[in-house]
Amino acid sequence: MPAKDQPAKKLSGAALRKLRGLGHALDPVVAVGKDGLTDGLVGAVDSALTTHELIKIKMQREAPVDRHEGAIELAARTGSVLAQVIGRTALLYRRHPKKPKITLPEPGKAGKAGKTERAEKAGKAKPAKKGGATKSAPRQAHAPAPLSEGDEEPVENEGHDDEELGEDG
Repeated sequence: MPAKDQPAKKLSGAALRKLRGLGHALDPVVAVGKDGLTDGLVGAVDSALTTHELIKIKMQREAPVDRHEGAIELAARTGSVLAQVIGRTALLYRRHPKKPKITLPEPGKAGKAGKTERAEKAGKAKPAKKGGATKSAPRQAHAPAPLSEGDEEPVENEGHDDEELGEDG
């Protein structure tokens, strides 16, 4: 467990994106109220981080600290990483020292393979075919079948001749 007031290591952009995605469904577990960042509150955040690794914290309107400054201070005092601040809600992460629950992508491992996988998921790139690179014929717009001898031309208003309707309609 990192000591209090010890800065946590920086995380990659991919790791922060993953944490923000995981944190979306979480509810705040600690609320900073009118007493601000007390030692008891920091202890509660520290305990919650040890239990959950990723937590949301809600800054109430009556909190005497700015939401960004309070989140940064909490992260520093608990040795956690500030993953996000949206409105009055902050998302903090600290890896469990013995049994981590969240696996983060390693920095620098995405490379070209990672880009290809992301493009496939987004539907922008086609996965490589197994068993050879054969091309299929390009798709064409549906065209009517050619007429053979004896076939009649299709009638547009079949069953409604203008002569039968007369002038009254």
